[in-house]
Amino acid sequence: MNNEYILGIDVAKAKLDIALRLPSGKYRSKVVPNTSDGFNTLTEWLKRHGADNVHACMEATGTYWESAAEFIADAGHTVSVVNPAQIKAFGTASMVRTKTDKKDARLIAQFCAEKRPAQWEAPPEVIRELRALVARRDALEAMRTQERNRLHVARAAVLDGIEKHIEYLKEEIESVDAELQRKIDDNPKLKEQRELLDTVPGLGLKTIPVLLAFFSALRFGNARQAAAYAGLDPRQHESGSSIYRKPRLSKMGHVLLRKSLYMPAMVTVNRTEWGREFKARLAANGKAPKVIICAMMRKLVHVAFGVLRSGEPFNALLHNAA
Repeated sequence: MNNEYILGIDVAKAKLDIALRLPSGKYRSKVVPNTSDGFNTLTEWLKRHGADNVHACMEATGTYWESAAEFIADAGHTVSVVNPAQIKAFGTASMVRTKTDKKDARLIAQFCAEKRPAQWEAPPEVIRELRALVARRDALEAMRTQERNRLHVARAAVLDGIEKHIEYLKEEIESVDAELQRKIDDNPKLKEQRELLDTVPGLGLKTIPVLLAFFSALRFGNARQAAAYAGLDPRQHESGSSIYRKPRLSKMGHVLLRKSLYMPAMVTVNRTEWGREFKARLAANGKAPKVIICAMMRKLVHVAFGVLRSGEPFNALLHNAA
């Protein structure tokens, strides 16, 4: 422990604020661009300080942290990626009153040194590519929706340009879909896992690549952890006999995963036999329609995780018994 180097990284879109905690307990700070060149600069800076092996820690801030985490892990260092709420709570408990990017990096390093967060495992290259593709598809879909909304109020002078852009986005989405299927077809394990997920009524061609991108590696210990990663775990708030709030989704997880599961959950509870039975059972217990949809989103994560881990296709009898 006394000879360990701790690296706290405050991640932003354009830059990384670095705090290197030396074995002596002193800190060294630096700012590098959040780019490949910036990562190389970081490597050289660490070498100058004799930090050949560090335990790096950063917050899961959007997607801006991923490239840095992958680079540092690929270089042979230990990497931990933690929920921003943990760092915020640690700062509050430590009575930190000043908030700057430099201070935040140092706070993350201190958190890492004291709390010893679990090691993050970098996904294989094919999974990184899948995640990039599903994220790109989501961005293209969002742009197409924006342009379609503009069509209804667009003036004649810009109408043709909007229609051409919509057609271009349609072609790009189709291209990404084709690339996703090719990536999966070219990988025997992913192809087998896609066939397993395809046995789950309610999951379709758009959702399965997203689930493979995040759950294929089975890095979660159980289905509850997988659901929590998607922010689909329930959050309760009770205190004494006077404070009781209805449980809600924590939403402290991956937004794209939650968004990708909403429509499949709608389809499942309304158009599949096992989903309708699930809906009827919860409705009989007084659950509201929105609660049932959220419960099915969580259920789909559990089911997907189950078939991937067991290697067995979906069996409705296992999910309609209770």
